[in-house]
Amino acid sequence: MAVTGILLVLFLVAHMLGNLKVFTGETSFDHYAHWLREIGSPLLPPAGYLWLQRTVLLVAVLAHIGAATALALRARAARPVRYAHRKAVKGSYAARTMRWGGVIILLFVIYHILDLTTGHLNPQGDAGNPYGNVVADFAPERWYVTLFYTLAIVALGFHLRHGAFSAFRSLGQQTPKGERRARAAALVLAVALSAGYLVVPFAVLTGLVA
Repeated sequence: MAVTGILLVLFLVAHMLGNLKVFTGETSFDHYAHWLREIGSPLLPPAGYLWLQRTVLLVAVLAHIGAATALALRARAARPVRYAHRKAVKGSYAARTMRWGGVIILLFVIYHILDLTTGHLNPQGDAGNPYGNVVADFAPERWYVTLFYTLAIVALGFHLRHGAFSAFRSLGQQTPKGERRARAAALVLAVALSAGYLVVPFAVLTGLVA
């Protein structure tokens, strides 16, 4: 679960950096989007790299969900009889909402693909104008899309905060000093990625990007 989580985080970082190119202007952003379809050419067919990336990500997501399910079943099997009285377990909000956060993120990913990848849910839906699709998607009159996007990214931030810390633990971090560093690093990662993803829709909503 830690390994697949790290793979997905690396994709999130790369995807966020690509999104931020929207601030460099329409021409630059569209050029970047089209360049992604040409990576590996002529060895790979048009959009071959993107389909390879999508396949790897799909396998990683399925493996991540499978690992989460296996851990949940293992925890339940370890205590088949419920406690008659169970003390409240101290933990962060992120830790207590990992499963629900994962479900929200999965639903958002499905919507996001139908919106900005296939264009079925995008008001413009023009594959040749990625910049225009982004602007049309987060236009002021579609504030509810920005709201949904924000809720999903906040859920992602909580998920990342606890997930990154857990990954550090799973991969060998055990000392108290290391735990403090892991918590700090997980928090910085979650905040940075959340801010990086949210700045684009709000820039469009406020007219900074148009």
